[in-house]
Amino acid sequence: MQKRSAFSAGGSGGASRVRRRALLGTAVLLVLVAVAGLVAHLTRSNRASAKAPLAQTSPAALPASSSASPSSPGAAPSGARASLPVPPSTSDPIAFGKAAAVALWSYDTRAYSQPQLLAALHGWLTGEMKYADPGSVDALVPSPVLWGRMADNGQYAAAGVDEVHFPASFTQAMQADPGAITTAYVYAVTVTGRQSIGWNGTPAGGAETRTATLAVQCRPSQPCALVGVLPAVAP
Repeated sequence: MQKRSAFSAGGSGGASRVRRRALLGTAVLLVLVAVAGLVAHLTRSNRASAKAPLAQTSPAALPASSSASPSSPGAAPSGARASLPVPPSTSDPIAFGKAAAVALWSYDTRAYSQPQLLAALHGWLTGEMKYADPGSVDALVPSPVLWGRMADNGQYAAAGVDEVHFPASFTQAMQADPGAITTAYVYAVTVTGRQSIGWNGTPAGGAETRTATLAVQCRPSQPCALVGVLPAVAP
């Protein structure tokens, strides 16, 4: 069977999913409207790896970019079956964004069902429903029909992260008005990495580049949570 990438396939739901993803863009715009309009700068870009290390961040001091910790990006497991993704307990939006991207780009049809994966990914979302956009997460998971076809062939994927950073527009806006983040504590985090897909009889498929901008909420004294996936990549 010809390889099919679940996270480029999308699934069904058409107009409804488009509307729900648009709502995420609108929500982030409302949150960040006081910081120079992040959404106006959301253009697709594949960004080269930066050199600065990961660091704990605060609203008053945001680095322009951070490189991910060393890893083996896109190495799909050949025999072991992946477990469902569990969100880390961290107050660092960069570290959380990195983990969330890996969770969104990984799956294993041999180990769990499509509803189980959806439920696990929803567990990463913020409990503040006025900010959470589960539709933007659902759009990255294959439909039940496609999942079934993939499961017939034992398809699975693993992901690794090459680079993580705050988008330039977000960093500039925060430098101009550090207090604006305190309404909802929603950060934009752009992650670049690779996804490797395997299936029965072909344990080492080719790696494909993945880039996404995530909205991450990190309120003080609370672990970070996912708000959603922006409809376009912010460089």
